[in-house]
Amino acid sequence: MKWKFIKFSVLLILIFVLSGQPISAAGKTQKVKVTFVSATLVQNNSVGNEWWWGGFVNGKELSDGSSVTIKADSNGSIKLRAEAQEQDKYPDDGATNATVKLSSFKSSINKKMTVTVVENRGRYSGNTAKWEFVFKLEKIK
Repeated sequence: MKWKFIKFSVLLILIFVLSGQPISAAGKTQKVKVTFVSATLVQNNSVGNEWWWGGFVNGKELSDGSSVTIKADSNGSIKLRAEAQEQDKYPDDGATNATVKLSSFKSSINKKMTVTVVENRGRYSGNTAKWEFVFKLEKIK
């Protein structure tokens, strides 16, 4: 009788402890608002003066100041891409990629990315221009 009571008590305690724990965090989806805040030419050493630039979130292009809301697994990530192109007869390109894990921030984060564009022809060949891109990621409850 005593052993039955002990077994029953241990079983109740075990059920109580385990009932308060999540079985699995996998499968939980999280909404994240991603804003392409800005693209700024911060340094230009005779590369050019006519530019195109773009910010991409999971492959979707955003214009400056625009946002997209993404549903992702809470253990997932979001892929960012920043591109800049000097527009002339022989365009010069630069791009960089970043992956932001949703588990790496609590509510919001600003992700800065630097893109370097290298002049590919002419007397200024090898000179560089640097762009700074900023994306803001905000978890939505």
